[in-house]
Amino acid sequence: MTPDLIKAYEDADYVVFAQPPLILKIGVPSRRLDQLIEQEGATTAAFLTAANPRSEARTPAQNAAELAKLDEIVAAAGYPWRPGEGREPDGGWVEPSRLVIGIYRANAETLGRLFGQNAIVFVDKGKAPELLLLG
Repeated sequence: MTPDLIKAYEDADYVVFAQPPLILKIGVPSRRLDQLIEQEGATTAAFLTAANPRSEARTPAQNAAELAKLDEIVAAAGYPWRPGEGREPDGGWVEPSRLVIGIYRANAETLGRLFGQNAIVFVDKGKAPELLLLG
């Protein structure tokens, strides 16, 4: 991973589809996110994607197929989740994603690696979202 790619991850908007949308930023605590996590009786969450492994662009159909696999795993594990997308602030790069609530850090990292991701976003309730490099 190049410094520019890591910077892009750090600057990205991690959007949870809600009314209004919940936009997570690395290093910026979110009271709304804490409330959502607490509402599910959890203390953690992870923002995950299965799209564009290693930040190499794939077709929308390929990304949708991989996201469906992620959804199956998350559902089988019993984690509540919310749809969303990771995106550059200018909209130049967009990836369908999931906020998976209640997942442990190690399990989130395992899912990220399973789907070939360079990084994931992890949150402990009451703390700012953090970027976890999986390299």
